[in-house]
Amino acid sequence: MPNPTAAMLVIGDEILSGRTRDANMHYLAQELTKQGIDLKEVRMVSDDATAIEQAVRALSDRFDHVFTSGGIGPTHDDITADCIARAFGASIDVRADARALLERHYENSGLELNAARLRMARIPEGATLIDNPVSTAPGFTLGNVHVMAGIPTIFQAMVASVLPKLTGGDPLLSQTLRINRGEGDIASTLSALAEDYPELAIGSYPFQVNGVFGSNVVVRGTNGSQVDAATTRLAKELEL
Repeated sequence: MPNPTAAMLVIGDEILSGRTRDANMHYLAQELTKQGIDLKEVRMVSDDATAIEQAVRALSDRFDHVFTSGGIGPTHDDITADCIARAFGASIDVRADARALLERHYENSGLELNAARLRMARIPEGATLIDNPVSTAPGFTLGNVHVMAGIPTIFQAMVASVLPKLTGGDPLLSQTLRINRGEGDIASTLSALAEDYPELAIGSYPFQVNGVFGSNVVVRGTNGSQVDAATTRLAKELEL
């Protein structure tokens, strides 16, 4: 059986403006690989309700899981929860269990649970909460969409809360060969290898060091013996 598939939706004007560098995609890709869930697509959208809703619907229809990051904080531009609710046709309001979490957290912190902070307890009907051991305000899962914060430490904690509950497949294995030749010199060899090993992903990632061109060739797959065999053959044919 093929591995489950996933997509990621990164939400926020600050990402698209270049003000903030996204680190969450890299982390999620690594964790999904370990879990045997194949990340197939990543989209970035601004804080625009229509764009978020359309992207959520499209990705939810195409993939087994969708992970979103960003837009669930206390400010006016944190609109992700409302957009997810509309995408699924669900109502949304402050939910008692989420509110209780925030009440305890802010009481212990000596801070007021004001109207802005209470927005983080607004959860779509039918969603399950995602634990947030860093700052308490929960994410949520609705359907096959897992809605999480954009702050990397919180995002990572929420991913750790979600992944053990998901059924994965075979972890993706990989081996890398560093080849000090240009891609034009090795392209035919790689094409023949890819043809003979159709179940593997064989990628060439060029580099240039001191004017010398080379490539890191990565062989990926879920069958360890095939990965080993293909890598060994490549090394032999290129006399590495």
